[in-house]
This record gives sequence, C-alpha cells and structure tokens, in this order.
Amino acid sequence: MFRLWVKLIDNNHLIKDMVVCDDTQDTRTHKVFNSIEKACYEMDLSKPIWLDNVVKEFQLYAKCRFNKDSFMESVPFDYMEIQVLEEDY
Repeated sequence: MFRLWVKLIDNNHLIKDMVVCDDTQDTRTHKVFNSIEKACYEMDLSKPIWLDNVVKEFQLYAKCRFNKDSFMESVPFDYMEIQVLEEDY
C-alpha cells in the first residue's frame, strides 16, 4: 500500500489535510502523481508545478513543499506539503 499525506499550511497552521492511498501496481512516480491529482481534486485546487528544487527535495526526503509560485492560480494558503507515509517494496 502506498500512502501520501497532503497538507495545506497557512500562517504555520494546518488548515486542511488528507491521506491518499494507492494500492495499484503502478510505478512510484505514477502513484505520487495520481495521489496528488486526487488530493487536488478533493481540495478543489489546480495541480502544482514540479520545479527543480521541489523534485530534488522529494527525491532526497520523500517530502516536499509547493509554495504559491507552484500553482497557476492564487491559493488561500502559504504552501502545500506532501509526504510519503508508506511505500510498497
């Protein structure tokens, strides 16, 4: 089971979060992208843009932040953080 925790943070306060589970046989990359897409749909957000620094941070720590510049439209929070909670091996 693959689980991704998506959090919306504003003024250092958690304003919304959800855990997305994926038990498909897709690759890790597909699971991450599909989970983010599902979370953004549920939270009524546009999908964030993966900038180079975000990709490197996610590859190193399985956790990263998308700030306001990562979204095409304005968002009512300071950043969105994603973190892998559980992975298939």
